[in-house]
This record gives sequence, structure tokens and C-alpha cells, in this order.
Amino acid sequence: MRNRSACSARRAGLMLAVMAAATTLPRVQPATFAQASGAAARLEITGAVRIPLFLSAVDLKAMPRTTVRAGGQGGQLTQLYEGVALAELLQRAGVPHGEELGGPWLAAYVVAAAADGYRAVFSLAELDAGFGDSQVLVADTLDGAPLAEGLGPFRLIVPGDKRAARWVRTLKSITVAGM
Repeated sequence: MRNRSACSARRAGLMLAVMAAATTLPRVQPATFAQASGAAARLEITGAVRIPLFLSAVDLKAMPRTTVRAGGQGGQLTQLYEGVALAELLQRAGVPHGEELGGPWLAAYVVAAAADGYRAVFSLAELDAGFGDSQVLVADTLDGAPLAEGLGPFRLIVPGDKRAARWVRTLKSITVAGM
């Protein structure tokens, strides 16, 4: 009986810890699509970074570009997305990568948030080429054209996921946390 109550106490403590962690995720103020897609649209990369970044569409176009072929949704054929690798953006923000990524940084996570408040979470390690083959992309074009209204101006593409649930359209911010 003593083991059962100790187990229940540990389980309750774990549940409280999970609930506390969930309430500390950064909150994103919902915005209208007009705010997200206007000329002043920008992508913010903040949180546990050395250099906070506030990038416009022009800034993204000037960075090293990459393309990713990813399955379309709803039975569509494979589509070609172009943009900047999320790992590149995190490196520019001064987030540890490669051999620097260890210790407490292995518990860090990234929250990608959309203009409408939708959010997806990634471990920092899964975004690093030294740990996996992730090719997460901050896309601004689809099949050679700017992203359509409702998808852009920026969209997070995660081709390695079996479901596109972490593909964040109208991407507004990326926050590094968990340190």
C-alpha cells in the first residue's frame, strides 16, 4: 500500500510540473491576416537568443535560400517550397548549434506561433543537423510564387513529419525557451 501512495504522489507531482510548464509557454496575441501579410509583415525570433531578430520579407530574401519538396495536403502532388532553413535563422540569433548544443540546451525548445495564435513546439536538438536530418524551412514561396493569402507571408514547413500539424501558416514568431 505504501508503494502505491508514493507512486500516486509522484504522478501528482509530475502532473503539476507538466501543467506549470504548459502555462509558461509564451502567449501570442492573435492578429488579423491583414496585419500578418501587409508590407510591414515581419518574423520575430526572440527568447533565449543572443541576438533577437526582427526580419522582413526582404531580409529573408537576402539570406541563403534553400528549397524543399514536400507532400501537398488534401491529395495534392508534391510541392516545392523555398525559403530559409530554420536552423540558419536560429544560428543567426546566436542559439547554440553543433558541438555547442549540449547540457541545459538539450532541454530547450522552440515555439513557432502563427498570427491567429496557433502554435507548434520543437525541441532545439531536433532542429540541429548534428542530431537529426530535420529540414524545417521558413518558406516564403510555393512553386515559385509568393505564398497565397491565408498561408503567408511566412510558413513553417516540416517535411519530415508524417502529418502537417506542425506546418505553421502565417508564421509570426519563433521563441526559444526552456533554459
